[in-house]
Amino acid sequence: MASFGWKRKIGEKVSKATSQQFEAEAADDKGLVDNDDEVDWLHATKRRKEILLEDCLEKSKQLKDEGARLAENRRYWEAVHKWDEALQLTPEDATLYEMKSQVLMALHEMFPAVHAAEMAIQRNPHSWEAWQTLGRAQLGLGEIGLAIRSFQVALHMYPMSPELWKEDLTWARKLHEQQKKATKTKATQAEAKEADVAHESIPDYDFESDEIVAVCAAIAEKEKSVSATKTVVIVSASGTVETVTEKEECSTTPDDTVFIRAR
Repeated sequence: MASFGWKRKIGEKVSKATSQQFEAEAADDKGLVDNDDEVDWLHATKRRKEILLEDCLEKSKQLKDEGARLAENRRYWEAVHKWDEALQLTPEDATLYEMKSQVLMALHEMFPAVHAAEMAIQRNPHSWEAWQTLGRAQLGLGEIGLAIRSFQVALHMYPMSPELWKEDLTWARKLHEQQKKATKTKATQAEAKEADVAHESIPDYDFESDEIVAVCAAIAEKEKSVSATKTVVIVSASGTVETVTEKEECSTTPDDTVFIRAR
């Protein structure tokens, strides 16, 4: 930085002492300027960073507003792209994540919506809007118990919200009761079905029909004829095999010295 000295014309009426005083002051001013040059680059670097940060914040706000207008016009994917660009500039902005989660729910992208809401809570755990959005996204996934907890946290932070009481928490509790009833009914039906299978009655046959009587008579006759005669296989000592049919009431046993009865 060039030094600036205030030059004054010394006339005949200016004393020598006064002239020397002016020259000393000018020298002091020059020394101060030279010292400023040595530390000025630190200030310039800091200021440059501040300017860049301000530019990022301004650009991010512009992208956020553009995304909000697109979302209002139901141009959801374009809004998501705008907010993604803004997050590249300001990655710690919890509001961007919360808005993104709402739009993803409108697109039925529930898993990304839950993730975006969780990112918003990580950056600002005291945002009741982020907890509310997370609860709604969890309802979309069917995680009713988790959704109720998220709504309760939001109400703890902002208990005066009628929307949280009447629309979110009340609706979630109603769904939870319906889920419990459906689970109980399903379990009861399964138990009843198992009991029916276990105690299934024997088919009612007509044992007095003509066909059944005829079959029973045939079986009895066959057993009677088999029991009336007895077939014996006899093997002689020489190895000759002979089959002999004996009547049960008059059966005779060959001589043990001649024949060997096959058992």
